[in-house]
Order: sequence, then C-alpha cells, then structure tokens
Amino acid sequence: MKPIRFILLLAGLLNFYPAPAQKSTRLNSGWEFVRQDLGGVWEAVRPVGAGNPESVPLWTPVTLPHCFNARDAVDPDVNYYQGPGWYRTQLDLQNPYANGRTLLHFEGAGQKTDVYLHTTKVGSHVGGYDEWTVDLTQAVADFKQTEAFQKQFKGKVPLSIRSDNSRDLQMMPSDLSDFNLYGGLYRYVNLVYEPAVALSRIMAKAEVDPTGKQGQLTIRAAFREFAPSGSAQVSVRVLAPRGKQVGRHQASFPVKAAEQQLHAFTLKNPQLWSPKKPQLYTVQVTVKSGSDTLVQTEKVGFRHIEFVEKGPFRLNGQRLLLRGTHRHEDHAGVAAAMTEPMIRQEMRLMKEMGVNFIRLGHYQQSRIVLQQCDSLGILVWEEIPWCRGGLGGEVYQAQGRRMLTNMIQQHYNHPAVIVWGLGNENDWPGDFPDFDKEKIRTYMKELNALSHQLDPARYTAIRRCDFCKDIPDVYSPSIWAGWYRGVYTDYKEISEKEFQGVKRFLHVEWGGDSHAGRHSENPDNALVKISGGQGGDERAGDASLFGGSARVSKDGDWSESYLCNLVDWHLKEQETMPWLSGTAYWPFKDFSTPVRPDNPIPYMNQKGVVERDFTKKEAYFVFQSHWATAPMAHIYGHGWPVRWGDEGEQKLVKVYSNCAQAELFVNGKSYGVKQRNSQDFPAAGLHWNVQFVSGQNQVRVVAHQGRQTVQDEISFRYQTQKWGKPARLTLEKVGETNGLTTVEAKLFDAQGVQCLDAANWMAFSLAGAGRLLDDLGTSRGSRKVQAYNGRALISLEARPGQTAVAVQSEGLETVLLTL
Repeated sequence: MKPIRFILLLAGLLNFYPAPAQKSTRLNSGWEFVRQDLGGVWEAVRPVGAGNPESVPLWTPVTLPHCFNARDAVDPDVNYYQGPGWYRTQLDLQNPYANGRTLLHFEGAGQKTDVYLHTTKVGSHVGGYDEWTVDLTQAVADFKQTEAFQKQFKGKVPLSIRSDNSRDLQMMPSDLSDFNLYGGLYRYVNLVYEPAVALSRIMAKAEVDPTGKQGQLTIRAAFREFAPSGSAQVSVRVLAPRGKQVGRHQASFPVKAAEQQLHAFTLKNPQLWSPKKPQLYTVQVTVKSGSDTLVQTEKVGFRHIEFVEKGPFRLNGQRLLLRGTHRHEDHAGVAAAMTEPMIRQEMRLMKEMGVNFIRLGHYQQSRIVLQQCDSLGILVWEEIPWCRGGLGGEVYQAQGRRMLTNMIQQHYNHPAVIVWGLGNENDWPGDFPDFDKEKIRTYMKELNALSHQLDPARYTAIRRCDFCKDIPDVYSPSIWAGWYRGVYTDYKEISEKEFQGVKRFLHVEWGGDSHAGRHSENPDNALVKISGGQGGDERAGDASLFGGSARVSKDGDWSESYLCNLVDWHLKEQETMPWLSGTAYWPFKDFSTPVRPDNPIPYMNQKGVVERDFTKKEAYFVFQSHWATAPMAHIYGHGWPVRWGDEGEQKLVKVYSNCAQAELFVNGKSYGVKQRNSQDFPAAGLHWNVQFVSGQNQVRVVAHQGRQTVQDEISFRYQTQKWGKPARLTLEKVGETNGLTTVEAKLFDAQGVQCLDAANWMAFSLAGAGRLLDDLGTSRGSRKVQAYNGRALISLEARPGQTAVAVQSEGLETVLLTL
C-alpha cells in the first residue's frame, strides 16, 4: 500500500463506524471494580466514611474495557474465576436535547449483566457477545429529585453494574467449549444522548448483479420504541467512496418501531467491494423532528457472492479462493478486553499475512472487528455461540434465537459478511443427560429458517455436525490431517471425499499446535508411528495428550518446525484444487482455554501463527510466502539460537518467500540461486542442504521479484557435542530493556553439554521487590512452562539487590539468582 493511500485510509477508519447516535461518549475512566458478589446494590452506593466497616469490600480502580479474567485465565495453578463481579462509577448527566433520551449502550459484556442507577434496576441482558442498550431517562429524572443526588453524590448519578460469568447449563456457549467464557465489561460502554425521535437501526441492503453493472441500494429503518407517535422528516443521502453524492431522497415517515422502507436507489456501474479494492459507500440518514436533528451514517459495499454448488466461491462473478483464518477475542494481559488499537493491530497483521477471509469463532464479535474487515477487504463468517453441548431447554433455545437475530440485525450492513454461522460442534454430547439428534436437527432447521428470513441474501453454515450437514447452505466437516488424525499428505484426498458428500463445501479449522521457540532438526519423526489414509476427522479424545491411538497431537514434538511443514503442505495443495471454495486455518493467535491444562503453556490453545501478544511464530511467514503480495523473504529459524548435528553433516535451510528467485549465502559463501515453485515441497523449492561450521554461523538470503529485492539474515550457534539427560539447571540475566529484566533458564547434562531437545517443565518464582511478568499465556510470559530446546525465558520488574528469581524443574536442584 502506498504511504499516501494508507494515510487516507487511516483517516477514514478513525470515523468509520458511527456511534449509535450523534452524541456518544465512551465511558472508559472513573470506574471501580470488585471481583465478588455484593449483598445487594446498596453496598455499592451506601454512604461510606473513611475507615468505617461500610468501606468493605475494597474496590479497585479500573479502566474499560476490563475483563476480570485478565490473569487467572492462564494461571497454571487455578481454575479461572467464574462468578459475579461489580463495577461502579458516577456520571455527570446533561442531556442537550429537550425531552431527549439518555441511554447506556453496551458493545458486549460477559456473560449476564444487571444495570442499576443508584438502587433502581434499569436493565438486564443475557449473552456475552451481542450489543444492547439500557434507557436511563426516567431513572435519572427520578434520582435527580432525591436528597442523595444533591448531598451524597454532589449532583452526579451513581451507576452500578453486576457482571456474571457463572457456569450455567441453560446458557450459550457451553462451558465445555474450548475457550473461556470471560466475565466483565470487556467491550466499550457508551453514554448516548438522543433526541426524543431517533432511529434504533438502519438496514442498508446493497445488491449488484453478477456483471457488476446494475446496483440496487434499499434503505430500511426502525424508530426507537420509546419515540413519541407522529411523523418525522427523513432525508437519505448516498455518497460514493470518494465522497460524491450519488443519491438523495427526502420524505415524511410515521414514527414507529417496526421496520419501514425509506427508499430504494438504483446505481449504474457501482464501484465494487472486494479484498483488493474494498470500496465503501456511505449512507447518511438525517431525522428532523421539531427543533431536533439527528444524523446517523452507515457504510455499505456492493458485491455479488456465490458459493457454487459442488464448486468454488465466486465474488463479483470471478472465482476467489478464500484464504482464511480464525479469531478469538483474547490477548495477553487483558484477555477479552482488547482495546481498539489492539484490534486494529491484529486485523492489520492478518491482512499483511495475506488473509482475505476470516471466521469469527465462536460468537458475535466487536463492531470494531467488522469495521476493520469492511475497510481492509476481509470476507467474514460470523456465528452465534451455540458451541458444543448438544441442546438445552427453552431458555437456552430462546437465547440462541435472540443472539442470531441480534447478530444479523447489528452486523447486517457490513459488506464483509458473507456467511451466518448457526453452530459449531453440535455433535458433542455431555452437557445434558439427553443427547437427541432429532431435536438438534429440529432446532438447527429453525435457526436456518430464521437466518434466511432475516437476511435472504447471505448463506448459512455450520462446522462439524454431520447429522445436520444437509440443513445449512454451506458445511465444513472436521479435517485435521497430520494433527488429530493421519498424516498431512492425506489432506487433499480427504478433502475431496468430504467435498463430494455435501452441496457446498468450505473447510474451516485445520492446523496444529506449536510451542513458540521450540524447533526440531527432524520434525516429521512422529509421522513414522502413524498410518496414512486414516481420515482427518477429529474424534472424541483426540485433543487429549493421554491415551488413544498414535497421533501427532499426542506423539509429536509440538515444534514450530513441524507446524511449518504441515502448513506448507496444505497451502501448496490448496493451489491445485480448482473445486475448493476455500479454507480457514485455526486460529490466527494463541488463545486461552479451560480444557487444556496440560499443554506446554498450561490453559493455552497453541495453534496460532502468532503468540497471544502478537509475537509472530515461524508459520506466519509460511502463510505470507503463499498468500501475501508485497515481496518478502524469511529464513526459517529466527528464534532458534542453537542448531545441532554432526560435523560436516548436510543440514536443511528453508527460505519462505513469495519472490520468483532467491540466493542463499552461508558464512559469506553462495549456495546458488533457486527458482520458486509452489509445488516443490518444502518452502516452494527455496531450500538448500548446506554444511555449518561448529560454533557461530551466519545465513543470509537475497530474493528478487522483478526489480524489487528483499533480504533476510540470521545467526546461530551449531553444536556438534552430543548430550545425555538433563542433570543441571542454570539461570542468568540475558537482557534489560525499559525497566524490565529478562532471565533465561537452561538445561545441561552431567558433562555440561546443553540439552537441545529437552522439554522439561520449568517453574519460575520471585522473592523480594518486583514482580514476574507471568500469566500472559506466552512462551516467555508464563511462570510454569515446558522448555523449548532446553531453555525457557521470562521477564520481570526488579530492584537491584532486593529481588531474587528462582527456577525449578522436577528432579533437579533449584537455582536462585539475585539481581
């Protein structure tokens, strides 16, 4: 992207997604929090004198977004907290509109929420992922008449919110899900002022014929339920991507909560939305009632989508291979409470990797994510959190219907969305005494019909529920070739067999775990134990690290080296499957999960191509070499400080690049130029067998794409000494940056040779002043972690002479380091 275009795009993004109304403020500061239940809301608002008994429980200042599982989600020693927490703040409310409404708008809060203004309950919501609004207007007016308003709160209004993520069988998603059901106000909360007459939603349907010559834009809207009856003047303007007005309509409309059509515009040769050119039109709706005027805007895009029956996906009449990944709302240090800059960074990393498609697993996600997909050109499968667990009762089912309705209505206008997901792994029994396939099918049919009623223009889909695969428009079976079942070279054959069994096939979820920093000289060794042709579907118990048949997920080394091979094979095969609509790798980023306590980083699903803090793993560059357009070159092994082997042994060097040719240099000597060929595995032919010298080695690559040249370079030590079993631990300071000290633990055998394949558990602890930077869910941010190539690192805040850090490993003497 050219710099000037990037600046213009960024400027547009800053105001891209409108607030729900003209005057909206994010309530980020001034909050207090307590992670437990209260006896009642009175305990949050009663008069408190300093040092008096009423001052307990103690409240902690926090900023929003805030998740009260930010640390314990990956604490290796406890189950993450599932229960209530309370937030409170005081607001200075001054609605500028005569007879206007004062609203509290939640972009998402988990998982059950109750809202109180002083002691009055003003709203509740069940569901952690859809947006919702509470009208404070009458409660504010009533409270302003009380003595407490003037004397105790000095003219401010106390707001208290109870957030609860307690386990509940009759609530989606299931607690058996492979992700945390986080608690807290982990998305933005907005204070909104609206005039008496305002719109609750705008539904803009942008359609275009397959040739792209004829566009139709139909605008529908609904007024707020509390708006007074009568009529209002409504003006609708349509602006082209560069701001030119291409349509306008004005008329009087009755004020009613039901949706009504405002106007239908015809546009000839509209500028089409696509991943390469995500052209966005602006719909501006102005409502005038009395002396009040309210302007609301939406962004839309014209594109034609088609999942061809027994064939590929087409966008705007042309085949587009969907090159996708997945996203969970989860990040190191904050869990679900990702800020807007964090979300933007994550989506930009995906786009730079070459992604044109994303499945949002397994719930409606932040409006910021959807706006980024619109503006960056990333197609979307978004789904409701009917995830595992079979089927609950009527309360459970009503929530699913409600969340599906909210998701479609709230994200209807986003051109990026092409698929509404109805469920995930609904063939998973265990949440309820009964597991009735026919009842699950009946409910799935109901959701499918509801989705098509709310939005006939988009497809429906589910993943992994074979007894329901005939119900939605698109189906994804479970294919984990080379991880949970079989070998990765089975992938194409298995996929083609599954493709034949459904009307429309889209493969979402494939890949494997990798422990960041762990590398292998022989990564495919585990495949020797595993027979090919077994099929690739994940079955009960396959995710376990114990028992069952041989599988790479249990018997492999979890190295980045193996994952790169698996990814590389899948991507080169996908280029030779003309019938394939696309795939989505699971997932983009490592995320926390309560059902994987035994992984190398406890409670982490480690299948991401970036770590939980955005640190890129090696697999990120494999994807980039197949998918990205900007020239790149990456030598495998940037995080591999010591390689090993015999003196004079031929060792493999891989370069992941999308350039036409590359030349490799080792210790200053050229090993020749190679041409890129995507079907030459591994690394698309850019691999060399070379001899390293004992000790330090320098490797450099120069790659060419036309007149453009890119380079990459790494250095490492080559060890020829053999080692025995670990017998000794060491711990030393290896860095200090921005007030943070980094220490490294290493494992050596009895002769003092570093054990480069050791995977022992290591546990860090700290005494004195300072703190460990742990509970981050990363390989360098966990106090309990498996070693990667006989070492492990962690950072900490330390005070010289007052801080000591220790490392332990079972069967070895503990080492203490005073800093």
